[in-house]
Amino acid sequence: MLKKAYIFLAFWLTAFSCKISAQGLDLRVLESINPRYPTSQYWKYTSLSAYVFAGAVTVVPYAYGLASNDEAAKYRSYNILIGMGINIAIMEGLKLSVNRTRPAIKHPDLVFQNSQANGQSFPSGHTSLAFNTAAELSIIYKKWYITVPAYAWATSVGYSRMYLGKHYPSDVLGGAILGVGSAYASDWLNRKWFKSYYQKK
Repeated sequence: MLKKAYIFLAFWLTAFSCKISAQGLDLRVLESINPRYPTSQYWKYTSLSAYVFAGAVTVVPYAYGLASNDEAAKYRSYNILIGMGINIAIMEGLKLSVNRTRPAIKHPDLVFQNSQANGQSFPSGHTSLAFNTAAELSIIYKKWYITVPAYAWATSVGYSRMYLGKHYPSDVLGGAILGVGSAYASDWLNRKWFKSYYQKK
């Protein structure tokens, strides 16, 4: 599983290096998605849902496991917590090291934000959290009726970040790959650290 995570990370870094030479295409795609007045409340709340839903998916299973003494729920929550931690640590580290200026700040005459955004652009944190959440749910539950809506929601979050003028398409792609890679890395680590539990299953 960790090997898969490394493959995801390598692909993501490759995508980032390629986008430097494709900056014009990156900007043109963003322009086609981002309107002059990005005022849609739907996309605004879709964007905000990344932190709300990711937080709920992280906290609720753990709280349920403690309250009901459900061992399976506890271990599922460990998987999600570890994945979220890996995702946030790498995401923040890369934001600082890459230090990419947000598109609306760099191109104020071409890209329009619905509100002022702070921090660096690459990768998209909202998208990364959303895809991490979707991947964690797909790994843990392995049901199409959970996986398909989860990834559809995560994709909507990524689109919303471009619609609202916060990120380039490559920021969103990088965030998605990081989110999925972090989830698979978490699953691998969880099975190593809690081997005795998984061997009983």
